[in-house]
Amino acid sequence: MSTNRSTTHSSPAELRTVLHLVQPVDGGVARVVTDLARAQAAAGLCVVVGCPRGGRLADDAHDAGAEVITWRAGRSPGPGLPAEVLGAARLIRRVRPDLLHVHSAKAGLAGRLAVRGAVPTVFQPHAWSFDAVGGATAALALRWERFGARWADRVLCVSEAERRAGEAEGITARWSVIRNGVDIDHFRPGDADRDRDRAAARAELPLPAEFRGDAPLVVCVGRLCPQKGQDILLKAWSELRDTVPDARLALVGDGPDAERLRLGAPPGVLFAGAASDIRPWLRAADLVVLPSRWEGMALAPLEAMACGRPVLVSDVSGARESLPPGQGRLCLVPPEDPTALAKALSGLLAEPRLLAELGERAREHARTDFDVRRTTDAVTGLYHELLGRPRPLNQERISR
Repeated sequence: MSTNRSTTHSSPAELRTVLHLVQPVDGGVARVVTDLARAQAAAGLCVVVGCPRGGRLADDAHDAGAEVITWRAGRSPGPGLPAEVLGAARLIRRVRPDLLHVHSAKAGLAGRLAVRGAVPTVFQPHAWSFDAVGGATAALALRWERFGARWADRVLCVSEAERRAGEAEGITARWSVIRNGVDIDHFRPGDADRDRDRAAARAELPLPAEFRGDAPLVVCVGRLCPQKGQDILLKAWSELRDTVPDARLALVGDGPDAERLRLGAPPGVLFAGAASDIRPWLRAADLVVLPSRWEGMALAPLEAMACGRPVLVSDVSGARESLPPGQGRLCLVPPEDPTALAKALSGLLAEPRLLAELGERAREHARTDFDVRRTTDAVTGLYHELLGRPRPLNQERISR
Protein backbone atom coordinates (compact mmCIF):
# COMPACT_ATOMS: atom_id res chain seq x y z
CA MET A 1 0.00 0.00 0.00
CA SER A 2 1.40 3.39 -0.92
CA THR A 3 1.76 5.83 1.92
CA ASN A 4 1.13 9.57 1.86
CA ARG A 5 4.68 10.32 2.93
CA SER A 6 6.80 12.33 0.55
CA THR A 7 9.64 10.37 -0.99
CA THR A 8 12.26 12.70 0.47
CA HIS A 9 12.48 15.16 3.32
CA SER A 10 13.32 18.59 1.90
CA SER A 11 13.72 19.79 5.48
CA PRO A 12 14.03 18.03 8.84
CA ALA A 13 10.76 16.36 9.86
CA GLU A 14 9.18 17.28 13.16
CA LEU A 15 9.07 14.48 15.71
CA ARG A 16 5.56 14.28 17.13
CA THR A 17 4.52 10.62 17.36
CA VAL A 18 6.69 7.63 18.27
CA LEU A 19 5.39 4.07 18.05
CA HIS A 20 7.17 1.40 20.10
CA LEU A 21 6.33 -2.08 18.82
CA VAL A 22 7.27 -4.57 21.52
CA GLN A 23 7.43 -8.28 22.29
CA PRO A 24 8.27 -9.49 25.01
CA VAL A 25 6.09 -7.68 27.53
CA ASP A 26 8.03 -8.41 30.70
CA GLY A 27 11.59 -8.37 32.02
CA GLY A 28 14.26 -5.94 30.96
CA VAL A 29 12.77 -5.11 27.55
CA ALA A 30 9.52 -3.98 29.15
CA ARG A 31 11.38 -1.82 31.67
CA VAL A 32 13.48 -0.18 28.94
CA VAL A 33 10.37 0.64 26.90
CA THR A 34 8.57 2.00 29.97
CA ASP A 35 11.51 4.27 30.79
CA LEU A 36 11.59 5.55 27.19
CA ALA A 37 7.83 6.10 27.14
CA ARG A 38 7.92 8.05 30.41
CA ALA A 39 10.73 10.33 29.26
CA GLN A 40 9.29 10.89 25.79
CA ALA A 41 5.78 11.60 27.07
CA ALA A 42 7.24 14.06 29.59
CA ALA A 43 9.02 15.77 26.69
CA GLY A 44 5.67 16.35 24.99
CA LEU A 45 5.73 13.57 22.41
CA CYS A 46 2.75 11.40 21.56
CA VAL A 47 4.00 7.96 22.60
CA VAL A 48 2.19 4.82 21.49
CA VAL A 49 3.14 1.31 22.62
CA GLY A 50 1.91 -1.63 20.57
CA CYS A 51 2.30 -4.89 22.48
CA PRO A 52 0.53 -8.14 23.35
CA ARG A 53 -1.61 -8.45 26.43
CA GLY A 54 -0.15 -10.00 29.55
CA GLY A 55 3.00 -9.14 31.43
CA ARG A 56 3.56 -5.74 32.97
CA LEU A 57 4.30 -3.61 29.93
CA ALA A 58 0.79 -2.48 29.00
CA ASP A 59 -0.05 -1.20 32.49
CA ASP A 60 3.39 0.28 33.13
CA ALA A 61 3.52 2.04 29.77
CA HIS A 62 0.03 3.46 30.27
CA ASP A 63 1.02 4.75 33.70
CA ALA A 64 4.12 6.29 32.09
CA GLY A 65 1.96 8.37 29.77
CA ALA A 66 1.79 6.24 26.62
CA GLU A 67 -1.24 5.19 24.64
CA VAL A 68 -1.27 1.37 24.58
CA ILE A 69 -2.72 -0.58 21.65
CA THR A 70 -2.91 -4.37 21.64
CA TRP A 71 -0.76 -6.10 19.05
CA ARG A 72 -1.32 -9.84 18.99
CA ALA A 73 2.02 -11.61 18.75
CA GLY A 74 3.67 -14.65 20.28
CA ARG A 75 7.11 -14.53 21.81
CA SER A 76 8.73 -16.89 19.29
CA PRO A 77 8.49 -17.15 15.48
CA GLY A 78 5.91 -19.63 14.22
CA PRO A 79 2.97 -20.13 11.88
CA GLY A 80 1.27 -17.03 13.26
CA LEU A 81 3.93 -14.71 11.80
CA PRO A 82 1.92 -13.61 8.70
CA ALA A 83 -0.99 -12.53 10.91
CA GLU A 84 1.44 -10.76 13.24
CA VAL A 85 2.95 -8.84 10.33
CA LEU A 86 -0.51 -7.84 9.08
CA GLY A 87 -1.48 -6.79 12.60
CA ALA A 88 1.64 -4.66 12.87
CA ALA A 89 0.89 -3.04 9.49
CA ARG A 90 -2.67 -2.20 10.54
CA LEU A 91 -1.42 -0.72 13.81
CA ILE A 92 1.16 1.40 11.97
CA ARG A 93 -1.43 2.69 9.49
CA ARG A 94 -3.68 3.60 12.40
CA VAL A 95 -1.02 5.44 14.39
CA ARG A 96 0.89 6.98 11.45
CA PRO A 97 4.02 7.50 13.55
CA ASP A 98 6.82 9.83 12.61
CA LEU A 99 9.20 7.13 13.81
CA LEU A 100 8.88 3.41 14.53
CA HIS A 101 11.02 1.85 17.26
CA VAL A 102 10.87 -1.97 17.22
CA HIS A 103 12.16 -3.86 20.23
CA SER A 104 13.62 -7.39 20.36
CA ALA A 105 13.52 -10.16 17.80
CA LYS A 106 9.80 -10.74 17.22
CA ALA A 107 8.79 -7.09 16.94
CA GLY A 108 11.94 -6.46 14.93
CA LEU A 109 10.90 -9.17 12.48
CA ALA A 110 7.21 -8.29 12.16
CA GLY A 111 7.68 -4.54 12.26
CA ARG A 112 10.37 -4.39 9.61
CA LEU A 113 8.45 -6.76 7.33
CA ALA A 114 5.34 -4.62 7.75
CA VAL A 115 7.05 -1.30 7.03
CA ARG A 116 9.99 -2.21 4.79
CA GLY A 117 11.53 1.22 5.24
CA ALA A 118 8.44 3.36 4.56
CA VAL A 119 8.64 4.83 8.08
CA PRO A 120 11.91 5.84 9.78
CA THR A 121 12.72 2.74 11.80
CA VAL A 122 14.98 1.97 14.76
CA PHE A 123 15.55 -1.70 15.56
CA GLN A 124 16.80 -2.51 19.05
CA PRO A 125 17.66 -6.21 19.43
CA HIS A 126 18.09 -6.31 23.23
CA ALA A 127 20.42 -9.34 22.63
CA TRP A 128 20.66 -11.14 19.31
CA SER A 129 18.02 -13.69 18.39
CA PHE A 130 20.59 -16.13 16.99
CA ASP A 131 22.25 -16.37 20.41
CA ALA A 132 19.02 -17.65 21.93
CA VAL A 133 18.64 -20.72 19.72
CA GLY A 134 20.80 -23.32 18.03
CA GLY A 135 21.20 -25.33 14.87
CA ALA A 136 19.07 -24.54 11.84
CA THR A 137 16.93 -22.07 13.77
CA ALA A 138 19.98 -19.99 14.68
CA ALA A 139 21.18 -20.05 11.08
CA LEU A 140 17.78 -18.88 9.87
CA ALA A 141 17.64 -16.12 12.50
CA LEU A 142 21.08 -14.90 11.46
CA ARG A 143 20.14 -14.90 7.77
CA TRP A 144 17.10 -12.76 8.61
CA GLU A 145 19.12 -10.28 10.68
CA ARG A 146 21.62 -9.88 7.83
CA PHE A 147 18.77 -9.26 5.39
CA GLY A 148 16.49 -7.23 7.69
CA ALA A 149 19.17 -4.70 8.60
CA ARG A 150 18.45 -2.91 5.29
CA TRP A 151 15.02 -1.96 6.69
CA ALA A 152 16.36 -0.23 9.78
CA ASP A 153 17.56 3.34 9.63
CA ARG A 154 19.54 2.47 12.72
CA VAL A 155 20.26 -0.73 14.62
CA LEU A 156 20.49 0.39 18.23
CA CYS A 157 22.65 -1.77 20.50
CA VAL A 158 22.82 -1.46 24.28
CA SER A 159 26.53 -2.28 24.45
CA GLU A 160 29.59 -2.15 22.25
CA ALA A 161 29.91 -5.91 22.71
CA GLU A 162 26.44 -6.42 21.25
CA ARG A 163 27.34 -4.30 18.23
CA ARG A 164 30.63 -6.15 17.73
CA ALA A 165 28.80 -9.48 17.92
CA GLY A 166 26.45 -8.37 15.16
CA GLU A 167 29.29 -7.17 12.97
CA ALA A 168 31.25 -10.38 13.56
CA GLU A 169 28.26 -12.38 12.28
CA GLY A 170 28.15 -10.41 9.05
CA ILE A 171 25.32 -7.98 9.81
CA THR A 172 25.89 -4.80 7.81
CA ALA A 173 23.95 -2.00 9.47
CA ARG A 174 23.93 1.65 10.42
CA TRP A 175 24.86 1.19 14.07
CA SER A 176 24.31 3.21 17.22
CA VAL A 177 25.27 2.20 20.75
CA ILE A 178 23.38 3.66 23.70
CA ARG A 179 23.90 1.82 26.95
CA ASN A 180 21.01 0.86 29.17
CA GLY A 181 20.36 2.95 32.24
CA VAL A 182 18.38 2.74 35.46
CA ASP A 183 16.44 5.19 37.61
CA ILE A 184 19.10 6.04 40.16
CA ASP A 185 16.57 7.89 42.33
CA HIS A 186 14.45 4.74 42.53
CA PHE A 187 17.32 2.25 42.82
CA ARG A 188 19.50 3.45 45.67
CA PRO A 189 20.46 2.29 49.15
CA GLY A 190 17.72 2.68 51.74
CA ASP A 191 20.25 3.62 54.43
CA ALA A 192 23.71 5.09 54.13
CA ASP A 193 25.04 2.41 56.47
CA ARG A 194 25.32 -0.83 54.50
CA ASP A 195 24.78 -3.16 57.46
CA ARG A 196 21.68 -1.30 58.65
CA ASP A 197 20.37 -1.17 55.09
CA ARG A 198 20.83 -4.92 54.65
CA ALA A 199 19.22 -5.73 58.03
CA ALA A 200 16.23 -3.46 57.36
CA ALA A 201 15.64 -5.03 53.96
CA ARG A 202 15.79 -8.56 55.38
CA ALA A 203 13.29 -7.58 58.07
CA GLU A 204 10.95 -6.25 55.38
CA LEU A 205 10.98 -9.41 53.26
CA PRO A 206 8.97 -12.58 53.93
CA LEU A 207 12.10 -14.66 54.51
CA PRO A 208 12.27 -18.07 56.21
CA ALA A 209 14.08 -18.07 59.55
CA GLU A 210 17.22 -19.63 58.05
CA PHE A 211 17.56 -16.65 55.69
CA ARG A 212 17.49 -14.03 58.42
CA GLY A 213 20.37 -12.84 60.54
CA ASP A 214 23.91 -12.51 59.26
CA ALA A 215 24.16 -15.58 57.01
CA PRO A 216 25.63 -14.60 53.62
CA LEU A 217 22.79 -14.00 51.18
CA VAL A 218 23.22 -14.16 47.41
CA VAL A 219 20.35 -12.90 45.27
CA CYS A 220 19.66 -13.64 41.61
CA VAL A 221 16.95 -11.53 39.94
CA GLY A 222 15.63 -12.59 36.56
CA ARG A 223 13.11 -14.59 34.60
CA LEU A 224 13.53 -18.31 35.28
CA CYS A 225 14.54 -19.36 31.80
CA PRO A 226 17.58 -20.70 29.94
CA GLN A 227 18.88 -17.23 29.07
CA LYS A 228 19.37 -16.18 32.69
CA GLY A 229 21.27 -19.36 33.63
CA GLN A 230 19.77 -20.17 37.02
CA ASP A 231 20.43 -23.85 36.30
CA ILE A 232 24.15 -23.03 36.10
CA LEU A 233 23.92 -21.16 39.39
CA LEU A 234 22.23 -24.10 41.13
CA LYS A 235 25.01 -26.43 39.98
CA ALA A 236 27.55 -23.94 41.32
CA TRP A 237 25.60 -23.70 44.57
CA SER A 238 25.95 -27.42 45.16
CA GLU A 239 29.73 -27.00 44.94
CA LEU A 240 29.71 -23.84 47.06
CA ARG A 241 27.92 -25.57 49.94
CA ASP A 242 31.12 -27.52 50.65
CA THR A 243 33.07 -24.33 51.37
CA VAL A 244 30.40 -21.86 52.58
CA PRO A 245 27.73 -24.10 54.15
CA ASP A 246 25.81 -21.26 55.77
CA ALA A 247 25.36 -19.28 52.53
CA ARG A 248 21.82 -18.76 51.26
CA LEU A 249 20.54 -18.13 47.74
CA ALA A 250 17.30 -16.39 46.74
CA LEU A 251 16.04 -16.71 43.17
CA VAL A 252 13.70 -13.77 42.55
CA GLY A 253 11.52 -14.18 39.48
CA ASP A 254 9.22 -16.60 37.71
CA GLY A 255 9.26 -18.25 34.32
CA PRO A 256 9.00 -21.44 32.27
CA ASP A 257 11.88 -23.21 34.07
CA ALA A 258 10.50 -22.72 37.59
CA GLU A 259 9.33 -26.26 38.27
CA ARG A 260 12.35 -27.92 36.67
CA LEU A 261 14.72 -25.78 38.71
CA ARG A 262 12.87 -26.52 41.94
CA LEU A 263 13.19 -30.24 41.40
CA GLY A 264 16.98 -30.10 41.22
CA ALA A 265 17.64 -27.38 43.77
CA PRO A 266 20.19 -28.08 46.55
CA PRO A 267 19.59 -27.01 50.19
CA GLY A 268 19.80 -23.34 51.09
CA VAL A 269 17.87 -22.06 48.05
CA LEU A 270 14.69 -19.98 48.22
CA PHE A 271 12.42 -19.61 45.19
CA ALA A 272 10.96 -16.23 45.99
CA GLY A 273 8.73 -15.85 42.93
CA ALA A 274 8.14 -12.66 41.01
CA ALA A 275 8.39 -9.39 42.93
CA SER A 276 6.64 -6.15 42.02
CA ASP A 277 9.47 -4.27 43.74
CA ILE A 278 12.91 -5.90 43.67
CA ARG A 279 14.67 -3.20 45.69
CA PRO A 280 14.29 -4.93 49.08
CA TRP A 281 15.81 -8.10 47.61
CA LEU A 282 18.77 -6.20 46.18
CA ARG A 283 19.35 -4.34 49.44
CA ALA A 284 19.07 -7.55 51.48
CA ALA A 285 21.84 -9.17 49.46
CA ASP A 286 25.52 -9.40 50.24
CA LEU A 287 26.10 -10.16 46.57
CA VAL A 288 23.89 -10.14 43.45
CA VAL A 289 24.69 -12.70 40.76
CA LEU A 290 23.49 -13.09 37.17
CA PRO A 291 24.95 -16.14 35.34
CA SER A 292 23.37 -15.40 31.93
CA ARG A 293 24.08 -17.37 28.78
CA TRP A 294 23.52 -14.28 26.61
CA GLU A 295 22.52 -10.63 27.05
CA GLY A 296 22.70 -7.25 25.38
CA MET A 297 23.28 -5.42 28.64
CA ALA A 298 21.30 -6.79 31.59
CA LEU A 299 19.43 -4.35 33.83
CA ALA A 300 19.53 -6.37 37.06
CA PRO A 301 23.27 -5.81 37.66
CA LEU A 302 22.86 -2.08 37.02
CA GLU A 303 19.96 -1.92 39.48
CA ALA A 304 21.94 -3.85 42.08
CA MET A 305 24.94 -1.58 41.72
CA ALA A 306 22.73 1.50 42.04
CA CYS A 307 21.54 0.02 45.36
CA GLY A 308 25.15 -0.29 46.50
CA ARG A 309 25.53 -4.02 46.03
CA PRO A 310 28.42 -5.77 44.25
CA VAL A 311 27.58 -8.04 41.35
CA LEU A 312 29.02 -11.25 39.94
CA VAL A 313 28.12 -11.77 36.28
CA SER A 314 28.96 -14.10 33.44
CA ASP A 315 31.17 -12.64 30.74
CA VAL A 316 28.52 -12.13 28.04
CA SER A 317 27.69 -9.05 25.97
CA GLY A 318 27.44 -5.93 28.08
CA ALA A 319 28.84 -7.46 31.27
CA ARG A 320 32.34 -5.97 31.10
CA GLU A 321 30.91 -2.59 30.14
CA SER A 322 28.57 -2.70 33.13
CA LEU A 323 31.21 -3.20 35.80
CA PRO A 324 33.31 -0.50 37.46
CA PRO A 325 36.87 -0.32 36.11
CA GLY A 326 39.06 -3.00 37.66
CA GLN A 327 36.26 -5.24 38.96
CA GLY A 328 36.31 -7.68 36.06
CA ARG A 329 39.02 -9.79 37.68
CA LEU A 330 36.79 -10.55 40.66
CA CYS A 331 33.28 -10.10 39.29
CA LEU A 332 33.32 -11.80 35.88
CA VAL A 333 33.18 -15.55 35.24
CA PRO A 334 33.06 -17.53 31.99
CA PRO A 335 29.48 -18.32 30.91
CA GLU A 336 28.16 -21.84 31.51
CA ASP A 337 30.97 -22.75 33.93
CA PRO A 338 29.50 -23.78 37.32
CA THR A 339 32.90 -24.56 38.84
CA ALA A 340 34.30 -21.12 38.00
CA LEU A 341 31.13 -19.54 39.31
CA ALA A 342 31.33 -21.50 42.58
CA LYS A 343 34.97 -20.51 43.03
CA ALA A 344 34.21 -16.82 42.46
CA LEU A 345 31.23 -16.93 44.83
CA SER A 346 33.31 -18.62 47.52
CA GLY A 347 36.11 -16.07 47.20
CA LEU A 348 33.82 -13.07 47.42
CA LEU A 349 31.65 -14.35 50.26
CA ALA A 350 34.77 -15.05 52.32
CA GLU A 351 35.66 -11.32 52.25
CA PRO A 352 32.83 -9.19 53.74
CA ARG A 353 35.01 -6.10 53.80
CA LEU A 354 35.85 -6.56 50.12
CA LEU A 355 32.15 -6.95 49.31
CA ALA A 356 31.44 -3.65 51.06
CA GLU A 357 34.18 -1.88 49.11
CA LEU A 358 33.03 -3.36 45.81
CA GLY A 359 29.46 -2.34 46.56
CA GLU A 360 30.39 1.27 47.31
CA ARG A 361 32.39 1.57 44.10
CA ALA A 362 29.52 -0.05 42.21
CA ARG A 363 27.06 2.52 43.58
CA GLU A 364 29.22 5.45 42.48
CA HIS A 365 29.77 3.83 39.08
CA ALA A 366 26.03 3.35 38.51
CA ARG A 367 25.26 6.94 39.47
CA THR A 368 27.99 8.30 37.21
CA ASP A 369 27.59 6.06 34.14
CA PHE A 370 24.12 4.51 34.11
CA ASP A 371 21.57 7.22 34.90
CA VAL A 372 18.52 6.38 32.79
CA ARG A 373 18.04 10.06 31.95
CA ARG A 374 21.24 9.96 29.94
CA THR A 375 19.94 6.90 28.07
CA THR A 376 16.50 8.32 27.26
CA ASP A 377 17.96 11.68 26.18
CA ALA A 378 20.36 9.90 23.84
CA VAL A 379 17.59 7.80 22.28
CA THR A 380 15.38 10.82 21.65
CA GLY A 381 18.40 12.62 20.20
CA LEU A 382 18.89 9.69 17.83
CA TYR A 383 15.27 10.04 16.66
CA HIS A 384 15.79 13.71 15.82
CA GLU A 385 19.02 12.89 14.01
CA LEU A 386 17.27 10.30 11.83
CA LEU A 387 14.33 12.56 10.98
CA GLY A 388 16.76 15.23 9.82
CA ARG A 389 18.05 12.99 7.03
CA PRO A 390 16.52 12.48 3.55
CA ARG A 391 15.02 9.04 2.96
CA PRO A 392 15.72 6.89 -0.13
CA LEU A 393 13.20 6.99 -3.00
CA ASN A 394 12.55 3.23 -3.01
CA GLN A 395 11.30 2.85 0.56
CA GLU A 396 7.62 3.62 0.15
CA ARG A 397 5.46 0.57 0.83
CA ILE A 398 3.77 -0.95 3.86
CA SER A 399 2.41 -4.51 3.79
CA ARG A 400 -1.32 -4.99 3.66
